[in-house]
Amino acid sequence: MSAFNQAKGLKRIIKTLSYSKDGFKVAIKEPAIFQLICLHLPLMAAALWLDFAVAVKMILIVGSFLSLIVEFFNTALEAAVDHTSMEIHPLAKIAKDVGSSAQWLALILVAILWTMALFA
Repeated sequence: MSAFNQAKGLKRIIKTLSYSKDGFKVAIKEPAIFQLICLHLPLMAAALWLDFAVAVKMILIVGSFLSLIVEFFNTALEAAVDHTSMEIHPLAKIAKDVGSSAQWLALILVAILWTMALFA
């Protein structure tokens, strides 16, 4: 059993938060994640600033967070695939392409949500 799994209660929560902080510090150094943060922060600020209903603001912010979360998973997937092997392999390509497609869908969702909020 790993040291993480042996910790209980508050000690485990503190360790989890520390690992999350470390992961976030690494993630924002990744160009794709940094670019998306630069896109979504102004979008979220605009959602809060513009005169939308509270429900619309919440949906726009959730869409932005979803896109960021998908990119975090995509980056993790790519790192795991690259760690396994740097050789070109059809299964590695599928994994990376599907992760990229998930992000593309998340961005399409954000575009649809903003279009609906602005023009509906």
